Amino acid sequence: MQDFLVFLADTKQVPEKQRDFYLHWVRRYCSFAGSRPEEGIDQDACRRFLQQLERNKEPWQVQQAKEALALYRHFIDTRAQQSSPRSSTVDQTWKQAAEEMVRILRLKHLSLSTEKSYLSWLRRFYLANRGMPPQETDGCHIRHFLSDLAIAKKVAASTQNQAFNALLFFFRHVLDRGETIEGLTSTVRAKAGKRLPVVLSRDEVMALLAILDDPYRLACRLIYGGGLRIMECLRLRVGDIDFDKHLITIRSGKGDKDRVTMLPASVVDELREHLVEVRSLFEADLAAGYDGVALPQALERKYPQGPKEWIWQWVFPAASVSTDPRTRQVQRHHLLDNTLQRRFRAAVLKLDLQKRATVHSLRHSFATHLLENGYDIRTIQELLGHANLQTTMIYTHVAGRNLLGVQSPLDR
Repeated sequence: MQDFLVFLADTKQVPEKQRDFYLHWVRRYCSFAGSRPEEGIDQDACRRFLQQLERNKEPWQVQQAKEALALYRHFIDTRAQQSSPRSSTVDQTWKQAAEEMVRILRLKHLSLSTEKSYLSWLRRFYLANRGMPPQETDGCHIRHFLSDLAIAKKVAASTQNQAFNALLFFFRHVLDRGETIEGLTSTVRAKAGKRLPVVLSRDEVMALLAILDDPYRLACRLIYGGGLRIMECLRLRVGDIDFDKHLITIRSGKGDKDRVTMLPASVVDELREHLVEVRSLFEADLAAGYDGVALPQALERKYPQGPKEWIWQWVFPAASVSTDPRTRQVQRHHLLDNTLQRRFRAAVLKLDLQKRATVHSLRHSFATHLLENGYDIRTIQELLGHANLQTTMIYTHVAGRNLLGVQSPLDR
């Protein structure tokens, strides 16, 4: 029965908190039918079992039991298919396709997070079409898979789009069948709603920064002071900081674009002191014989000694070295975004702020406060790195000052 729990976890069709209940209903059925779990589900016994439940259980419990038995029947059938020689061959074909997808993703220099995400969606697509070779899947299978995400799973529009992009990449670059999924107009799409950004007041920002510990406090000061995204901040290298001109260069930001933003004057002294400590750590790593830091894309071939040069080191290095999952080199990575998010969330809870604030809220606050101070919207667009002005215009809806100068009739 534990294999059934693993099956539920792999298919992700049942929330983790409900999986034990599904297992409970299967066991109840086996006790009722007097059968062993490996014997599967008998249609007649299943009907009588559900009729008995209808007499003394709530409707939602009966429905849950029905779903559990249906999934268990599917689990038994799937396991039987896996034991056949053809199934073993098909699974090996999917494994080879996944390995080819990894090779192409790395050839195109896509990020490790993108690689993990795309492989996760490929695995879910494989589980939804288990027993069928990847070459036999087509647009109908993709349409059914994406529609099921919207209808049954009720995922957000961004999640469904991510799944579509992963499958589009797989069909175009791995199977060389991009035309298969063109024109999926009948796919049910998750509805994308419009959300206003969460913006903190100046006093709230200062209060949060005051209770954070370094280096998380310094990172958040740079994010708020320069309008950086969280990964743009954590991926800063020493050479990206220009203390003379008070500028920060963002390398390979969203859309793989570079841009320049401001280095707040109030953070210069603190940042210099921080880099002194980072240099001591860097020199200790060199003495220990570590491989330095990872360089983006092909720069390591262009600059063989780059990983061990000071200007390429992270501004916010991790506390310990780690093994790169791609190159297997022992290097020092930058701080993880999850760690910074947890520290920031703890600070929000400690202050009891009644807002769903995250680290990204500091970037929203940067743009909104500049707008309230009267700065031009196009200047803010350049600092944020937005390709479309309409993206920046959303901050006019959350600015504290009434930009239209309209007075409420209640105030009169």
